[in-house]
Amino acid sequence: MNRASLLERLIIVVLFAGLSSAASAAGDPAQGEARSATCAACHGADGNSVAGAFPKLAGQNERYLIKQLMDIQSGVRAVPQMAGQTDDMSPQDMENLAAFYAAQTITLGQAKADLVELGERIYRAGLQDKGVAACTACHSPTGQGNGPAGYPALGGQHAEYVASQLAAFRLGADQPEKGRINDGDTRIMRDIASRLSDLEIDAVSSYISGLHP
Repeated sequence: MNRASLLERLIIVVLFAGLSSAASAAGDPAQGEARSATCAACHGADGNSVAGAFPKLAGQNERYLIKQLMDIQSGVRAVPQMAGQTDDMSPQDMENLAAFYAAQTITLGQAKADLVELGERIYRAGLQDKGVAACTACHSPTGQGNGPAGYPALGGQHAEYVASQLAAFRLGADQPEKGRINDGDTRIMRDIASRLSDLEIDAVSSYISGLHP
């Protein structure tokens, strides 16, 4: 698939998501904070995890968080570290947690100087020769994502975590039973990740960690 075709598909998906009839989140941040006590060990009390292997949840958009919790609970997204954590969660619990974390402020990282040029090029312009669209198409120039469409905020996220998820999507493109596949039938993330080398994944992940408005 060429870059133009991929960009056209991204635009269609964004428009479709924006027009979706799915109900918007109606969570209670206070209830979510109470429910987050067991999450704090890995994700931090305010959603800013200390360890790079665990994602920062602070500032993440609600729709995306709810979908990930639902996918983990149903088994569509396999996360061994989350085993059993969502088993007793109701839809309202998920909405409450999402509302709490969305209201927090993410801490920023710092991109590696030697990877900034390549990382910025991938994030802002893509890789035309590989058919890789710019990350800004879905995640915004400032890394804030697209809340209504359910595309995650990325700016400030741990580079280690971003890299691991891109690698998981890349694996899912060829081995669905082993990799991450919860990007839907459009396979946007799997298609993009499958075209990235290890160096390119490291570079864009590093750039994202230091990205902020």
